[in-house]
Amino acid sequence: MLENEDSYTIEQSLEGWVMDKCDNWRDHYEANYAEKFDEYYRLWRGQWAAEDQTRQSERSKIISPALQQAVESSVAELEEATFGRGKWFDIRDDYRDQDKQDIAMLRSALDEDFKKNKVRKAVAECLINAAVFGTGIAEVVLEEEKEMTPATQPVMGGELTAVGVSIQDRTCIKLRPVMPQNFLIDPVATDIDSALGCAVDEFVSTHLVEQLQEKGVYRDEPVSEAAPDFNIEPDQDLATFSEDKVRLTKYYGLVPRHLLTDAQNDSDAEEEVVELSGESEDESYYVEAMVVIANSGTLLKAEANPYMMQDRPIVAFPWDVVPSRFWGRGVCEKGYNSQKALDTELRARIDALALTIHPMMAMDASRMPRGAKPEIRPGKIILTNGAPSEVLQPFNFGNVSQVTFSQAQALQTMVQTATGAIDSAGIAGSINGDATAAGVSMSLGAIIKRHKRTLINFQESFIIPFVQKAAWRYMQFEPELYPAADYKFHTTSSLGIVAREYEVTQLVQLLQTMSPDTPMYPKLVTSIIDNMNLANREELIALLDQANQPNPEAQQAQQAAQQAQMAFQASQTAALNGQAQESQARAQKIAMEAQILPQELEIDRIKAVTTNLKDGDADDKEFQKRLKISEQLLKEREIAVKEGAANG
Repeated sequence: MLENEDSYTIEQSLEGWVMDKCDNWRDHYEANYAEKFDEYYRLWRGQWAAEDQTRQSERSKIISPALQQAVESSVAELEEATFGRGKWFDIRDDYRDQDKQDIAMLRSALDEDFKKNKVRKAVAECLINAAVFGTGIAEVVLEEEKEMTPATQPVMGGELTAVGVSIQDRTCIKLRPVMPQNFLIDPVATDIDSALGCAVDEFVSTHLVEQLQEKGVYRDEPVSEAAPDFNIEPDQDLATFSEDKVRLTKYYGLVPRHLLTDAQNDSDAEEEVVELSGESEDESYYVEAMVVIANSGTLLKAEANPYMMQDRPIVAFPWDVVPSRFWGRGVCEKGYNSQKALDTELRARIDALALTIHPMMAMDASRMPRGAKPEIRPGKIILTNGAPSEVLQPFNFGNVSQVTFSQAQALQTMVQTATGAIDSAGIAGSINGDATAAGVSMSLGAIIKRHKRTLINFQESFIIPFVQKAAWRYMQFEPELYPAADYKFHTTSSLGIVAREYEVTQLVQLLQTMSPDTPMYPKLVTSIIDNMNLANREELIALLDQANQPNPEAQQAQQAAQQAQMAFQASQTAALNGQAQESQARAQKIAMEAQILPQELEIDRIKAVTTNLKDGDADDKEFQKRLKISEQLLKEREIAVKEGAANG
């Protein structure tokens, strides 16, 4: 059985293997997504189709612009948040690299090339596709162009100067949006990298293929005109032009190694075969390759992935992620049911107006003249056989209910609720003045969170991968201008219009609670100006920063005043310390005097006892008497001293 499988695989060609995968992926897309995406596209464009009718008797073809407004408002919010400040991406180098000048040069060069190649316009188109279909897809195209610049050159020994054009070959990186019907991917994949492969299937002009064949990019194979296919046309409502176009299928992904080797051997691509076979000793069954097929059968290009990072030149992001699915959920899908109900309400009202406004006539056909035309118009004469009041009778079907007005308004609010978009009138009852300030803040906060969620998804899945791929291409094919290094890319998104105005309002309210002398006051003023969409915003911020810088003379005077204040405080501290020491010495003196006082009293007592005494018994008795009295007085004096010391 393995031998049979191997023989079957060997007999199959590379273009047959690729087209077999692409046809299966095309069948899966048309069975699950094509019909819904076509209806989303018509609702966004405001185009009516017979399959969009909600009832058989429906005659009106009006389509409400509510969903169109939601798409454009959401896209404008994200586009403003990404490109509103001018600088929409940044590069971060290794923290150990002390030379930051190379980063600035690389960022400036990338920004200049992106502006020249109109990357912002392509990103805006991808955002519209994501909002309408749920997924934005783009191809990173590598092109070689001749850059022409005006120049002068001295001639005739420098006596004259010739004015002409300087031509230089440049490698350009462009972003080309891809419609969903022109993109094929492995149905079980959730992103570009996890898929077996992906393909861009579309019609291109014949001269573009011929020019690439002349340059040697494509093989020199005869290419005929493509058969018409409405399924891959950008606008299926237009009449197709079947001449001078080729159906080109560009496949990026894994292919069997032996099929790629056989295809390269057929084209005598010896260098590519050696490079492919010498990659590693332990070769895998699949190899990353790029295959280009014309009209589903003519192989124009087959080579291993030529990019140094082995990445696929496709970037895609879902507007809202649907778990375990590549195709996301867009604005049209969110507001689809509300939009259909609103269209049904409006069409029913218009159909009812036709029955209530336009005059109708009932008549007796047996009493009308033969050949009479039953028309009603001003000035027309209707002939009758008998009294006209008996033959003709005008009538109508009553009046249209006024409830339809409030119903249509409620349905329009449902569209805004489902999509999170705000129109010029705002959401009734929450943002246009009917609610309190807290209610407005809560409503705007919920809307801003939804936009921020989509913005982060767009940056992480689309903008950063594109900038990385573009930088890698320039490093590989323009190493003189873009030196190869491991740089870290990140986007510098800001807030959208709604979020920015909401933040300005909050900052103004906070500013009113502060004094101009507060250090935070200038910072808040700078933040308010930074969030405003002013033409001279940078100039105003620079003037504010300059005004906030201190004057050198005033700064020196302030330092001198601070030094004088510190000296004054030091002198006061010294004086207080001296007073404290003096008080301490006085306390020590009093304590010593209190200790010496009993001894002095004892001396005085002895003197008093021994003074004026004579020999004899009378004097001895007098001495004993005085001694007792003095002892008693001494005790009383000691008690008094102790009480005084305790009270002190």
